[in-house]
Amino acid sequence: MTLQEMMQKLEELGTEQTKNTFLRHGARSPFFGVKIGDLKKLVKFVKKDHDLALALFDTGNSDAMYLAGLSVNPKLLTKETLNKWVKNAYWYMISEYTVAQVAAESDYALELAREWMAAEEEMIATSGWSTYSNYLSITPNEKIEIEEVKSLLKQVEETVHQERNRVRYVMNGFVISVGTYVPELVEEAKKVAEKIGKVHVDVGDTACKVPLATAYIQKVEERGTIGAKKKRCVC
Repeated sequence: MTLQEMMQKLEELGTEQTKNTFLRHGARSPFFGVKIGDLKKLVKFVKKDHDLALALFDTGNSDAMYLAGLSVNPKLLTKETLNKWVKNAYWYMISEYTVAQVAAESDYALELAREWMAAEEEMIATSGWSTYSNYLSITPNEKIEIEEVKSLLKQVEETVHQERNRVRYVMNGFVISVGTYVPELVEEAKKVAEKIGKVHVDVGDTACKVPLATAYIQKVEERGTIGAKKKRCVC
């Protein structure tokens, strides 16, 4: 299937209702407003065509960019391509989900997470924190650099409330990820969650809420699933 044919399919699946919802969340035209569930149905047409996936992302169309992330093989992506992707991830659905999840499954997960977390650009920094969080969700505990994660928890504790808007959101998510996926640091994550309390994020004219890290980790504990890893984080 060609890029033009895939863009036609995306246009046919778009709805004004979904488009208006995404606009409130930060997307910008041109895009069609395709529901995530409908995007997932198109993965089978793209998954074996790496060049098509790359071309979809390069359109700058949010629907196409998200589909590219669902379809691409992270192991085939170069660091250069991932850096290009993160620079073009202009709103959180692409920066915190598409790019971060793909980067977390790539061969450059930690390298890029560290670089991006330190970026001055808000959306790149959000990709960095989200990449690290996703990395923790799929990586065996013996491969996790515990001291580095502890240091990052300390950074969140000391700086989260002074950080940029969406960076606050993903920092809070990082604490949740540590408390959920790294058994050795659950108590540490719980202490940090308690200290930071409610993290306030401006989510605009949407119904989105920032999860309370203490309550989230507690629910995972009650389920008895602390440390249960995911096979993939791309979704």
